[in-house]
Amino acid sequence: MPKSSRRLVLIAAAALATLAVAGCQKGGGAVTSDDMSMGNPNAKVTVIEYASVACPFCARFNNEVFPAFKAKYIDTGKIHYVFREMLVGDDNEMAMAAAGFLMARCAGKDKYFSVVDAIFHGQQAIVQSGDVRGGLQRIGEAAGLSDAQFNSCINDDNALKALNQRVQTYTTQDGIDSTPTFVINGKKQVGDPTLASLDAAIAAAQAGK
Repeated sequence: MPKSSRRLVLIAAAALATLAVAGCQKGGGAVTSDDMSMGNPNAKVTVIEYASVACPFCARFNNEVFPAFKAKYIDTGKIHYVFREMLVGDDNEMAMAAAGFLMARCAGKDKYFSVVDAIFHGQQAIVQSGDVRGGLQRIGEAAGLSDAQFNSCINDDNALKALNQRVQTYTTQDGIDSTPTFVINGKKQVGDPTLASLDAAIAAAQAGK
């Protein structure tokens, strides 16, 4: 396993409940209506990122590499970018990731990526504070969620079940076992990507290689 990746672990419902109370396969299955995506859905190249908002390596990519990647490929319509939610780490990390993703989906598709981005940017401070619930709640408030809506989101059993089912599909069918993992037109790239490594992979995909 690359040093810059986290081993995948499925979330236990008890971990999320605690947070609520306290406050070699070919990757990349078909894109579905459950997926969150940006860019041109008819682009020749589809880039799927499997990540967790609790994963520090995923946060580093989001904060340091993704802005330039987005400007170069997503905003120009050169690729279809798909973000898939994973759950990694210990119970606390899994609880944070699950709650964060549930909240982001509650905020709506138009705000989903801005909420995920806010969690990535606030990840270190949230973890260091020890108040994961409070940190996420403040992000939810900034996205327009009331306290009642936030609590409803992170305690939604059906939404949690759907999240776990998606994660299970990504591990068993897409062959994903660590984050961050990228799949570019079906070819898997595991680990901490740079813009240069993504440039090369996308160029190869555009050339049909």
